[in-house]
Amino acid sequence: MLTHLTIKNYALIDDLSVDFDRGFSTITGETGAGKSIFLGGLSLVLGKRADLSTLRNKEQKCTIEAEFQIEQYNLKSLFQKHDLEYDPLTILRREIQPSGKSRAFINDSPVTLDILSALGQRLIDIHSQHQTLELTENEFQLKVIDALADNKELLAEYSAGLSTYHSAKRKLEALVQMQAEAEKEQDYNNFLFNELANAPLQSGILEELESTYEELSNVESILEQLSGGHQILTHEEIGVQTSLTSLRGSIAKLESYGAAYSELSQRIQSVFLEIDDIVAEIESLQDKVVPNPGLLEEVNEKLQLLYSLQKKHSVSSVEELLKIKEELEAKITQTENLEADITVQQKLLENTERELEGHSKRLNERRNLIVPELKEKLETALKDLGMPNASFKIALEEVIEFTNTGKDQLIFEFSANRGGDYGSLKKNASGGELSRIMLIIKSILAQYEQLPTIMFDEIDTGVSGEISNKMGAIMQKMSAKMQVFSITHLPQVASKGDHHYKVFKEDDGRQTSTRMVKLDAEDRVVELAEMLGGKALSDSAMAHAKQLLN
Repeated sequence: MLTHLTIKNYALIDDLSVDFDRGFSTITGETGAGKSIFLGGLSLVLGKRADLSTLRNKEQKCTIEAEFQIEQYNLKSLFQKHDLEYDPLTILRREIQPSGKSRAFINDSPVTLDILSALGQRLIDIHSQHQTLELTENEFQLKVIDALADNKELLAEYSAGLSTYHSAKRKLEALVQMQAEAEKEQDYNNFLFNELANAPLQSGILEELESTYEELSNVESILEQLSGGHQILTHEEIGVQTSLTSLRGSIAKLESYGAAYSELSQRIQSVFLEIDDIVAEIESLQDKVVPNPGLLEEVNEKLQLLYSLQKKHSVSSVEELLKIKEELEAKITQTENLEADITVQQKLLENTERELEGHSKRLNERRNLIVPELKEKLETALKDLGMPNASFKIALEEVIEFTNTGKDQLIFEFSANRGGDYGSLKKNASGGELSRIMLIIKSILAQYEQLPTIMFDEIDTGVSGEISNKMGAIMQKMSAKMQVFSITHLPQVASKGDHHYKVFKEDDGRQTSTRMVKLDAEDRVVELAEMLGGKALSDSAMAHAKQLLN
């Protein structure tokens, strides 16, 4: 419920501050007084786009602030979704700077215009001739039927099921696409994997093969060097062993002269033993190192295979080739398992589709039950509003694909005249007829669900007399369950309000400003009398005004 509105520096409004109450409020004023400016300012704080032309003083910012009581609207989830602090008394604020920059706030927290608009739509429904076009849309018409059929929970179940269905369908399509692409690569991946599987891939193998290749390629040189080394160590006259034997004997004679000589003798003996071991190792290697052309060729082939695989896969180590082999094996296995995954996903999709069909069928059944009731309510109410022959043809047809609201295509046709052809509301209903139909629909909806504050902007245009009186009564009845505003030129409607506000222009000699005040009982009689008979108040107009209020 809108409780307070402040507008500063907007169009012809310098500074406007007004309180509002629950129930039915009517707003009147002469043509051009600024009722549209009031609505424009309200629309801005609800999220409408703005431009610099809205600023009264181009050097100061425009500020519009609206206070709402929102505890009855179940909006906590919306606040949580956007990480906003929930307060039963919520304040929306819009600021437009002279630079053109616009800022929006909810309870002093900065928000985007989209978030402000999302909340604004849940708080106020501004209904004008333009908004009446919504009535001609199939989606809105179906919402009306769902509200009357109390389909809120079932629609939530259907919506959740539809989300699951689309998710399962997308996953199946992705798996099928993946399979098609994988099958194109499967043969090549198998070839690459087998090539790596047949290669001598193990950690350290490359270094081992390179070492073996170097040894086998240089057998003659190795044997020559080993032989030379053996000669140096074992020559009878000048070999190292012969010299060490002589040295050992000389130093051994000195052992009795002290510990130092004894220690030196032991060290020489250790060297002698080490040289013996080296000689034995050289002789062993001489026996092992023999030319082996066959093995050399085999090692060379393995090396060339590894080098070519490294080049092919653009890597520099056997470890990287092993990793590629694992990845190829995983891809091959995944491709082989895709068929099973697709089968599982198809069954999941079929089960989801079956559940969704069930939800859709229940929605259709509940909607069909309510259609006759809606038709009767509309036709009966429109008779009281000067449309005695108005008739509706409402039916549901099943469509093939799941939509956001089920599988129902709504046929909502209208005829204003007895025996006339039925057609869409857009085709067959005039602007005035659409306004009356929308008023009836809103009044019906108010009986079934909690609607936001509604502001009717001259919905009574083109009607007069008893019909306008009945339209006012309808809005008055609606206000028992919701806050209702009506901007009107008709005294019959204005008199039905629990509260009456007047919009007018005021000229202080320097500038003209739009004002808005709440009328007391006396001023209200005068306003209604002027609406009935003009500025020159007559006794009959005053009496008629009082009669309307009573």
